[in-house]
Amino acid sequence: MKEVTIVIPNYNGMKYLKICLDALRRQTCQAFSVLLVDNGSQDESVAFVKENYPEAELLCLPENTGFCGAVNAGIRRVKTPYVLLLNNDTEVFPAFVEELLKGIKKHKKAFSATGKLIQYHDKTKIDDAGNYYCALGWAFARGKDQSVEKYEKEGKIFSSCAGAAVYRMDLLKKIGLFDEAHFAYLEDMDLGYRARVHGYENWYIPSAKVYHVGSGTTGSRYNTFKTGYSARNNIYLIYKNMPLLQILLNLPLLLAGFGIKGLFFTRKGLGGEYLSGLLKGAALCSRRKNRKIRFQWKYLGNYVRIQLELWINTVRRIL
Repeated sequence: MKEVTIVIPNYNGMKYLKICLDALRRQTCQAFSVLLVDNGSQDESVAFVKENYPEAELLCLPENTGFCGAVNAGIRRVKTPYVLLLNNDTEVFPAFVEELLKGIKKHKKAFSATGKLIQYHDKTKIDDAGNYYCALGWAFARGKDQSVEKYEKEGKIFSSCAGAAVYRMDLLKKIGLFDEAHFAYLEDMDLGYRARVHGYENWYIPSAKVYHVGSGTTGSRYNTFKTGYSARNNIYLIYKNMPLLQILLNLPLLLAGFGIKGLFFTRKGLGGEYLSGLLKGAALCSRRKNRKIRFQWKYLGNYVRIQLELWINTVRRIL
């Protein structure tokens, strides 16, 4: 019986698909099905998968709906207790699925679990060992560019990287799927934040290893598309998930964080895109007031724990 459905979003990613899908054929655990969601690709992705990977189910969307739209379309088709989201520019280790399933099952309050993402082009370095969020308004990948040997310990994280993470389907239905207003970037942080508000946990499982190219769709670590959407979505993330008093509490640090990021992107020639993204984020908040998470007193303890973690993560990021 299948325990998990692996949902792979794809947009013009044929050059990655052979490595990604071949690695899934080598898994020690085969209690999964594969659903590839094509986001209106113009390359030969769909024909390639049909011809070479008949075991993979295909869901072809007529246009590019972004990461959120693609994975949500896939998740809505899932009938298994777990869904595993996997970027197309990955190569998972043979025990990846087995270890990730083992990890999320072990932690009864776990909403999600993510594996150890290792840089594909420098296999000595971490790409992502779980995601953190801090009071400066910065989301950041734990361990980025550090030695893979430093992150061997399993533990709680703020949020899972949706590029290689497993989720409990029953909790996804309770909390809600990815917010498609994000289109791409920070959608996994938003989802993990909502889970934390409800009192659930996100875990890092280092034994579930995967090589990740990174920016396989957008093309580079810093570009106009990523800079604009990340800035926009960060404003929306804060507005949506933080109660007003928490926003006011963090406001000095948030303003400092946005100022520092503005200078950083200006030096990279992307200052205009960053500022435009912030303004678009404010407009998005105004349009989507109905999506703001309403404060509930029963979750007060969870908000306090989140706030303490935001301060701790600020120190982590600075250091």
